[in-house]
Amino acid sequence: MTVFEGLIWGGAALTLAGVAALVWCIVTVARARRAGLDDAALRARMRPVLAVNMGALALSMMGLLLVITGIVLG
Repeated sequence: MTVFEGLIWGGAALTLAGVAALVWCIVTVARARRAGLDDAALRARMRPVLAVNMGALALSMMGLLLVITGIVLG
C-alpha cells in the first residue's frame, strides 16, 4: 500500500467517523424534541449536541480533504 492509498483510506475512516457523529446528533435531537420539553430545557439539552455537531462536520470535512488529496496526488 502506498502513502496515497493510506491517505485515501485514512480520510475515508475520518469521514465515516464524522458521519456517525452526525447521525448521533440527529438521533439525540429527535429524542429531545419527542420528549416534549419546554423551551429552556430543550435548549439546555441541545447545547452540547451543537458542539459535537460542529466537530463532526469538521472531522468529515478533513476526511474528505484527505481523500481528495490522496486521489489527486496518487
